[in-house]
Amino acid sequence: MNEPKDEASLSGPQLSVSARSVAALAVVRVLRDGAFAAAALSAELDRATSLEERDRALATELLYGTLRMRTALEARLAPLAPRGLKDVIVKAELLVAAYQLLSLDRVPAFAAVNAAVGAVRAARGPQVAGFANAVLRKLANSGQKLLAKEAALDNVAPWLIDALTRAVGAEEARALIVPQPEKVVGLRLVAERPVPGWLAGSAAGRASPRSRLIQGEGDPRKREGFAEGSFVVQEEGAQAIALSLGARAGERILDACAGRGQKTSLFAEQVGAAGAVWATDVYPKKLDALQADFERLRLPLAQLRAVDWTVGVGDVPADFDRVLVDAPCTGTGTLRRRPEITARLQATDPARLSALAEAILRAASTRAKPGGRVVFAVCSVLEEECEALVTRVSDVLEPTPFDCPELSGVVTAGTTSFRIGPTELATDGYFAASFCKR
Repeated sequence: MNEPKDEASLSGPQLSVSARSVAALAVVRVLRDGAFAAAALSAELDRATSLEERDRALATELLYGTLRMRTALEARLAPLAPRGLKDVIVKAELLVAAYQLLSLDRVPAFAAVNAAVGAVRAARGPQVAGFANAVLRKLANSGQKLLAKEAALDNVAPWLIDALTRAVGAEEARALIVPQPEKVVGLRLVAERPVPGWLAGSAAGRASPRSRLIQGEGDPRKREGFAEGSFVVQEEGAQAIALSLGARAGERILDACAGRGQKTSLFAEQVGAAGAVWATDVYPKKLDALQADFERLRLPLAQLRAVDWTVGVGDVPADFDRVLVDAPCTGTGTLRRRPEITARLQATDPARLSALAEAILRAASTRAKPGGRVVFAVCSVLEEECEALVTRVSDVLEPTPFDCPELSGVVTAGTTSFRIGPTELATDGYFAASFCKR
């Protein structure tokens, strides 16, 4: 079977855009292109302008449910397709339909089967559609059902479950993998901006004093206050990591792995007009997104530099009061929100990414002034990327207690490193360590 030239051939002109067609297109991007689920879904939803909010929510559920249960779904499809599912278009359609059949009750079985078969017919013709029809009708008639928690655990390789359990214990490991029943979106309120009326009764988070948690509100970027710069969409644990740097008014701050800048904008708030913020990242496009968000928030633009810290320091000065290195990692602290990660990780990745993070930390920490503070953080909980790395950099960085008053309810006085996660604070899993430059 030949691959289509573009995604348009998946839906075909005779099929209307639907929640499941959006989900299937996003699954294709994840399986074929290695795209992150959030980015793939966002791109497809941006194109599906006619889709109502409830259907957007269903597309989100179909995508993440399919990816979270992918291993279990493939195990049940495999006996019915003995020649395998090599065609990614057909595979995506069958996976989404299998998720509907085995995990959801809201869509009748015949409707889930017919929709998938119609999409396959549009993309691959009647013969392949007949194959898809036979497979899905056998699955529908099998009477099988999948439990979300067990299927999510099946999606994680044994070596990774063992590593998570060694690092944080069985209960926390399970909580990092299995999603919470209700989708919660974290927002960070911007200081000295009016709180939108729709957020007045929202719940405050437990990790960040600036957070608000919302459920079932749709895309908050479309709500009152976003365009006006009243809030930033940011997971609460990520807010806590930014606060752990303890930036003060008038200080010079370096965000060494800034990405799209959610943490950088908090530093700009904290240091004020008398301070200065630099943001670097290896990907210039992320810095473009950072600049756009600073404009939305009406904050003084940070100094932006595209820097690969494993190669050199560029023209970044060495006079910063505080440096944050939120380093690349396996992302194991985010598995419940990013289930596609489990299919990518190999047993050798923690060591490889830990070495990369160490190289970045060593280089970026040279930009702190003598005695300056450096905070290292990862959205991973694996010991190899956390405590083991702290030990390895002791020749250039001295562990020092955190200096972050806004996080006093989370970080105990005198602590030089900490973890946060879902069982205690309902956040993603993070590790952070505080240092003083020797």
